[in-house]
Amino acid sequence: MGTRGQVNILVGTAGLPADIDGPDDATGLVLFAHGSGSSRHSPRNVAVARVLQQRGLATVLVDLLTPDEDALDAVTAELRFDIGLLADRLAGIVDWLGTEPSLGRLPVGLFGASTGAAAALVAAAARPDRVAAVVSRGGRPDLAGSALSAVRAPTLMLVGGLDEQVITLNEQAAGQLAAPHELRIVPGATHLFEEPGTLEQVADAAGDWFCTHLPVPA
Repeated sequence: MGTRGQVNILVGTAGLPADIDGPDDATGLVLFAHGSGSSRHSPRNVAVARVLQQRGLATVLVDLLTPDEDALDAVTAELRFDIGLLADRLAGIVDWLGTEPSLGRLPVGLFGASTGAAAALVAAAARPDRVAAVVSRGGRPDLAGSALSAVRAPTLMLVGGLDEQVITLNEQAAGQLAAPHELRIVPGATHLFEEPGTLEQVADAAGDWFCTHLPVPA
């Protein structure tokens, strides 16, 4: 895989730092959309990415806000809930990946956490020919709004069994999804899946989902 390591992805006028990794013979590519107040260095997403790499997938961990925007958001918290902005950035990254010689042939999956899950679903609806699967971890798919009915990619929603409010929000969102979907509860897990063994269950489930639903590249 020719494009790897840290790169700067230009989306509009925003330069977004990203870490690309995975095997040279990757069969698919998973783009991560982190949750509110997090970054591409999120230990939970990094841990999931490592498991996906072991399953033969390339991964892209990216900051959806520029450093200046991130500094503003740290004070105001206004951008982390701007789902339209985050989804536009994700769609732009998907477009950029399609132009990269070593990555463009790979089918794309989106892994979204918390508010990043809503952005992933909106981006999936905007790029139905490029996004082949979506996984949400402790996500807020309800924030995707009317885009839910336009999603075509098979979607897996993983929610902690102790995260009761988010379970309800995911159940409501699932009712609006026309795409094939599954809501899976991880017993004993809270919102951040910090309990022993719970994040491993998320990574295994995500790996199974992406390996099943990302078509083998031609």
